[in-house]
Amino acid sequence: MTQASIGLIGLGTMGAALALNIAEKGFPIAVWNRTTAVTRRFHAEAGALADRIIPTESLAELVAAIQPPRAIILMVPAGPAVDDQIAALAPLLAPEDLVIDAGNANFHDTDRRASAGLPMRFLGMGVSGGEEGARHGPAIMGGGDRADWDRVAPIMQAVAAQAEDGTPCATWMGEAGAGHFVKAVHNGIEYADMQMIAEVYGVMRDGLGLSAAEIGRTFAGWNQGVLKSYLVEISAAVSGAVDPLTGQPMLDVILDAAGQKGTGRWTAIEAQHLAAPIPVIEAAVMARNVSARLSERKAGEARFGAAPQPLSVQIDQLEQALIAGKILCYAQGFAMIEAAGRAFGWQLDLPGIARVWRAGCIIRSAMLNDMATALAEDPARNLILAPFFAEKLAAAMPSLRAVVAQGVLSGHALPALTSGLSWFDMMRTGRGTANMIQAQRDFFGAHGFDRLDGRDAHHGPWGEHG
Repeated sequence: MTQASIGLIGLGTMGAALALNIAEKGFPIAVWNRTTAVTRRFHAEAGALADRIIPTESLAELVAAIQPPRAIILMVPAGPAVDDQIAALAPLLAPEDLVIDAGNANFHDTDRRASAGLPMRFLGMGVSGGEEGARHGPAIMGGGDRADWDRVAPIMQAVAAQAEDGTPCATWMGEAGAGHFVKAVHNGIEYADMQMIAEVYGVMRDGLGLSAAEIGRTFAGWNQGVLKSYLVEISAAVSGAVDPLTGQPMLDVILDAAGQKGTGRWTAIEAQHLAAPIPVIEAAVMARNVSARLSERKAGEARFGAAPQPLSVQIDQLEQALIAGKILCYAQGFAMIEAAGRAFGWQLDLPGIARVWRAGCIIRSAMLNDMATALAEDPARNLILAPFFAEKLAAAMPSLRAVVAQGVLSGHALPALTSGLSWFDMMRTGRGTANMIQAQRDFFGAHGFDRLDGRDAHHGPWGEHG
């Protein structure tokens, strides 16, 4: 009997799609799911790929079906389920066998597992692209020992998306939890990108009175230029979609509340620990949380009146505002990754990360080629200071400023675009206002009003407060 090149546990949406992708690329794969009926149905529906898929009905059977040293991908929910699966596999695996957690794990959990002295090898792996990506080519971010990544790299690079230059969008990010950390920042940028697109959509709908179809055509036009990206592409598609039951635009019948799986929130939390400012991402997380408070929002509208009013901005200003917001968001994300590298001792390849994100993942964008080039020139330099993006921002910022100003005056909620603008203005202000904050802290600290004199002020901070 042919032995599998790799195994996979968990035949949910993502796991099933990834398993088919692996089989399609010519690698025999053994699969197991906790519910045997799911495994049988998956194999029965695999069509021409069924010959490369080995269905198993127990963990022992799964392990026996894989050529040693074994590699087994876990596609199970993040958290305790991963620990439970590792514990169940432990008695069946040899020390050189490799377990790969390919779920949306918190990188702290990946760090813990990597240092826990497991009786087998362990690799954390971020996979982005949703079901479509998993089936036809995701972006893959590996984290752990380089030798463990190298063992499975031929399979991962074969199933990954290919950039336009033919480079596979799969690489090793760094030690331990680095792969899952980079995936979390990817998801944080995804939150922000989606929120900014939604804000611009709201201005077109409520401020300019455009129909969903007109908005869709606008997004489609933008997708032919600087903003060419997966998220703008699908925004055009969903804006133009019609609900077959009501005949109304699909956007008008979808519930006005956005959910989240937690990875964007993890990014915002970790940024605080790293003292890495990512206000656009934080604003996007906040906006999703507010969106869920439908009853409170309706009560607010009843008390104060509907917020958005007509405004006067041009479509090309909205496009330029979104370009500026996107650059600012990505700049914050890469700066956070750079801060994590310093904090955790990871040798993170920032241009390599940009290249991995060029295809397969949700935030894939035409801008990432130029970002990879700018990061290769100086990884420690904030992207907004790279000549290429500095010029783009100089051209686009007046439009972002006009859109935010008009939006605020007309009652439009633009939290992500506004946060990006405020961050940019702070980043270009050599003389800020933090001296007032420091003076306030010092005043209510160890010294009373009578100690606030010129001598103290000229000699620096007067003391810390408790």
